Amino acid sequence: MKTSRQIYCQYLLSSQINYTCTNLADHTEGLDHNSVYRYLKDERLRPSLIWEKVKDLIVQTPDGYLLFDDTVLDKSYSFEIDGVRRQYSGNAHGVVKGIGVVNLVYYNAECDHFWIIDYRLFDPQRDGKTKLQHLNDMLDAVHARGIKYRTMLMDSWYATTQIMTRLIKEEKIFYFPLKKNRLVDESKGTRAYQSVESLKWTPTEEQTGKTVKVKGFAQATYLKLFRVVVSPDRTDYIVTNDATQSDTTDAQQESGHRWKIEQFHREEKQLTGIGDCECRINRSLRNHLCCAMLTWVCLKNLAYKTGQTVYQLKHGLVSDYLRQQLRCPTIAFS
Repeated sequence: MKTSRQIYCQYLLSSQINYTCTNLADHTEGLDHNSVYRYLKDERLRPSLIWEKVKDLIVQTPDGYLLFDDTVLDKSYSFEIDGVRRQYSGNAHGVVKGIGVVNLVYYNAECDHFWIIDYRLFDPQRDGKTKLQHLNDMLDAVHARGIKYRTMLMDSWYATTQIMTRLIKEEKIFYFPLKKNRLVDESKGTRAYQSVESLKWTPTEEQTGKTVKVKGFAQATYLKLFRVVVSPDRTDYIVTNDATQSDTTDAQQESGHRWKIEQFHREEKQLTGIGDCECRINRSLRNHLCCAMLTWVCLKNLAYKTGQTVYQLKHGLVSDYLRQQLRCPTIAFS
């Protein structure tokens, strides 16, 4: 038997804890682990396959959201895997060894469904590209594919002047958190720029936000800034080019849709084995990553159709096995 994408993705979908080539071969009659190894080494699966799979499943709307963020696949105990580098992980709150992946998710708030539509492997030693360049490449692909959306959401690290200016020119809305040291001007040029966290807020501004100019923007470009008190120890600042927005709670809700991509990161890591490939060759890792993405798309689509969660579907396989063993145990207790 020869390994195919169908066989490999089915394995990622069915396996619960082990995602190695050897384990797949051990559980597939007539399949040698070298066949699985050659498949991962010789195939050239690309991110465009995700869009080919999703384009007939996605429910687009002119009011759709694009969610952009990166994640790190932890490889702390790996020493000879291509593409592994030290980088900051928000999940670990520090620098770890891992593989960086930048993802683009489409969210339809009307039906509360989301889909992965594109991704890039962050590997600057191989292609020389930064995460922001990957973001621009994916935005170019969004326009080339004619994907409908109105609003873009992302983390403060990506809230650069260049990205926000591009979205303004393309007549798109954004809600981005700003870092506390970002320089802004609320005086229309009569005073010097000051950091966001040093601004004074009246009770009215707490509710309706204030108009500011972020340093680096064109002279006539003004944005709305909102101060959101999350807890006694945390205050967020959200900036948007939506001039009609005048309610802090609504701005917080709009920005909060960004957490759908965090849900995606959690699901793909826990259910597809995306970070558990032990192959050392970069191409093998890229192919495994693409197959894991395709597996998540299949699992999520089935969850939407059946009204279940992806966890219920995946762990339901173990439940079925347990029921079968309790009815007719392979190893009987005596």
